Amino acid sequence: MATNRNYIAGEWIEGTDINRNLNPSNTNDVVGEYARSSRQQAETAIEAAAAAAPAWAAATPQQRADALDMIGSEILARKDELGRLLSREEGKTLPEGIGEAMRAGQIFRFFAAEAVRVPGEKIASVRQGVDVEITREPVGVVGLITPWNFPIAIPAWKIAPALAYGNCVVFKPADLVPGCAWALSEIIARSGLPEGVFNLVMGRGSEVGEAILNSPKVAAVSFTGSVETGRKVALAAVSRGAKVQLEMGGKNPLVVLDDADLGTAVGTAVNGAFFSTGQRCTASSRLVVTQGIHDRFVGAMVEKLKTLKIDDALKQGTDIGPVVDQNQLDQDLRYLEIGRKEGAMLAVGGERLNRDTPGYYLSPALFTDTHNQMRINREEIFGPVASVVRVKDYEEALAVANDTDFGLSSGICTTSLKYASHFKRHSQAGMVMVNLPTAGVDYHVPFGGRKGSSYGPREQGRYAAEFYTTVKTAYTLA
Repeated sequence: MATNRNYIAGEWIEGTDINRNLNPSNTNDVVGEYARSSRQQAETAIEAAAAAAPAWAAATPQQRADALDMIGSEILARKDELGRLLSREEGKTLPEGIGEAMRAGQIFRFFAAEAVRVPGEKIASVRQGVDVEITREPVGVVGLITPWNFPIAIPAWKIAPALAYGNCVVFKPADLVPGCAWALSEIIARSGLPEGVFNLVMGRGSEVGEAILNSPKVAAVSFTGSVETGRKVALAAVSRGAKVQLEMGGKNPLVVLDDADLGTAVGTAVNGAFFSTGQRCTASSRLVVTQGIHDRFVGAMVEKLKTLKIDDALKQGTDIGPVVDQNQLDQDLRYLEIGRKEGAMLAVGGERLNRDTPGYYLSPALFTDTHNQMRINREEIFGPVASVVRVKDYEEALAVANDTDFGLSSGICTTSLKYASHFKRHSQAGMVMVNLPTAGVDYHVPFGGRKGSSYGPREQGRYAAEFYTTVKTAYTLA
C-alpha cells in the first residue's frame, strides 16, 4: 500500500512515521496509510509559507478566485467519491458523507466570489484636505488545526477564506482522519497556487501542532476541537501576540414546549441529537421538555429510536453509523455509566452492538429523569447520547437552556410566535433554531458561539474576513 505524503513547499514529502487509517465500520479495512510529519517538517512548511506570503498577498483577486473556483468545482464533480471516502474513514452515513463533500465544494465556490469583492472604505477626514482610506490586508501565515468529526467541511471553511483573503496556509488535520484532508490537499495542489502558499502537514498535535502554535512566523491560528486543547492553543497564541480563533464544545439545548407539533419535535430531536452518531459540536444533547408534552414526547422518542438502523456507514438504509474509534466509544460508555450512577433512567439504547463487520457500534441512548446539574447534562459526551430534562413552563425551560458553560447552538420547538421570538432574543447561544435541529447550518452565514464554545471572530460567510484580514487606515494629504 502506497503511503500518502505531506505537501510542503509545492512538493510531496515523505514523513517520519506512518499512520494507518482504519474504517470504524470495519476495522479490518485499512482506508490508507498516511505520512506523519515531524516538528522539523512542520517548521519547514511554515518557512515555505512565510517565503510565499508577500507574493501571494500581492496576487490579483482574479488569481485567487480562479484557484478557489477550480478547487470547488472539482470537489463538487467528485462529491460521490469524496463522500464515500469520508464515510469510510469517519463513520458518517453515505448520504451524510456526500452532503459534507458538497458543502466543502460550495464553500470554496463561495469564497472564490468573495476573493474579488474584498470591501474597503473611503471616508472624509475631520481635517481639511485629508483623505482617509480603510482597507483589509492578509495577516500572513495562518495555521489551521481541524478536528476529526467533519474531515472535509471544516478544513474547507478554514482554508478557503484564508486563501481568498491572500494568506498562506499551514494545515494540520486530525491524526484520526487524514484521508479526506489528503484528498482535499491533492486537489488544492493542482489548482495553480504558487509553491508554499498551501502546505499539508499531517501528524500528531504534540509535534505538528506545537510547531504551529509556537512559531513566530505564524500570524494567526484557527483551531476547532476540544475545550481543553483550545485553551492551550489560546494561551500559546496570545502569549506571542498571534490572532486566535477557537471553536470548541457544546452542550446544546432543544426546548420542546407543550404547544409544539409532536412529529416535528421528535424528528428535530432525533436528527439533532443522534445523526452523525451524535458526534457534532452542535448536537442537541439536552432535550428540555415542558411537563404537558413530556410523557408523549418521551414515548414517541423511544419508539422512533427503536426503528433506526445502526450499521455500516456505507450500507444503503443505514440511519446511524459507528462511533469513530475505540477511544470515543469508551468515553461514550463511561458517560452512560455515569448517568446511571447519577440516578438517570436509560429509557432506550446505550447497548454495544455487533454487526457483520467488526466496528464501533452503539445504539442511540436516551436518558430521562435527569436534572441540569448532572454531569451528563454539564459535560460534552460527543456521542449518540441525549438527556431529557422535564421543566414546568417556558420560563423554566429558558433558564435551564441557558444554564450551561457552553453557548454554541440552541433550538426550540413551538407553534407560538411569541415564545419563538422571545427565545431567539434571549437564548445565550451563537446560533438559534426554531423548529429545526440544532445541528445543520448554511455555508454562507456566520458560524460560532458564546461562552465556552467559541473565542475570537466568527467562521464562515463574509464574517470570516474579520479573522483572516487585518484592517489598515491610510491618510493622504490631498
